[in-house]
Amino acid sequence: MTEIEYQICTNCVMDTTDSKILFDEKGVCDHCNTYYKDILPNWHTDERGHNALKEIVSKIKKEGEGKDFDCLMGMSGGIDSSYLLYMMKEKYGLRPLVFHVDAGWNSQIAVNNIERLVDGLGLDLYTEVINWEEIKDLQLAYFKSGVPHIDTPQDHAFFATMYKFASKHKIKHILTGGNYSTECVRNPLEWMYYQSDSIQLKDIFKKHGTGKLKDYPVTNILWHKVYLPYLKGIKLIRPLDYIPYHKDDAMQELVDKFGYQKYPQKHFESRFTRFYEAYWLPKKFGYDTRKVQFSSLILTGQMTREDALEELKNPAYDPETIKQDFEFIANKLGISIEELQGYMDAPNKTYKDYKSQESIYNIGAKVMRLIGLERGGKR
Repeated sequence: MTEIEYQICTNCVMDTTDSKILFDEKGVCDHCNTYYKDILPNWHTDERGHNALKEIVSKIKKEGEGKDFDCLMGMSGGIDSSYLLYMMKEKYGLRPLVFHVDAGWNSQIAVNNIERLVDGLGLDLYTEVINWEEIKDLQLAYFKSGVPHIDTPQDHAFFATMYKFASKHKIKHILTGGNYSTECVRNPLEWMYYQSDSIQLKDIFKKHGTGKLKDYPVTNILWHKVYLPYLKGIKLIRPLDYIPYHKDDAMQELVDKFGYQKYPQKHFESRFTRFYEAYWLPKKFGYDTRKVQFSSLILTGQMTREDALEELKNPAYDPETIKQDFEFIANKLGISIEELQGYMDAPNKTYKDYKSQESIYNIGAKVMRLIGLERGGKR
């Protein structure tokens, strides 16, 4: 097998650690060209975006008349969902039910941030706690599987639970912090496979799990991508795409108003995700998600390429605390440090080594592009 010669984009910091990356004659990658060609011309945060969002909000308010709340808003404690909650309540006057899923890995900072925002805004918080023994078994199955995307058990539980809650309680509008401003570059599929693929989740658990998933919430692509939006009328809305959203400015505003505590990196509100993105992915597979995050910020004018390159010279994890984090993950999962290290050292696998619905996702993406509905963000 011929080894690919290393190349880095001349415009952002994505490189050939994304094995599918393509470069044009100027050395600019396809992530950048997709942004300039498909996203930027159709992304409006000026008066057009403000007016469009006002129309959406007006419809939500009208349909929510006489109800305790008019929409459902997912809350992780991260900057995107926190700023969304603040903006939609204070600036646009919505009455959301704040929805949080506790999969057992919340950092204390995340717990504090959620509490400060919810109390400070005078809102109600609904927390769904996932069966720990089941998610622990599933989490270990992912470690044993050898795939990169071991964060799937958390992410799958988050959106499966939220969609099921919305369906059960006839809530038509789910607001999410997904946005182009900080997420216009997507993680390559080989780094983070579709978290919603229930076929793959079940196959990995069947091969490497030990018990049964009785309470763990499982969804499937047809249910939440077709049935809920088109037959039940449940819409997923990304309000941050309609307004100016600068991450650092937004974070400082939350710090000043609510005493919000900053995280060292995006997605670090979860202790597990911190370990997964900062250590598991770069150390075992050579995938550094900061390249995706920084490239998004470069494209949206929130970071310079020079600063990103300088930052990438440092390891993704904190060398002083990684031993502590390693021990925490092992202890929480009820395994020895040696067993966890064994998973780190085991042969690497990919999503292609297990059953999947990749072909369905590919067909769906083509259909969405044809009818102009495909938007960026988390899968």
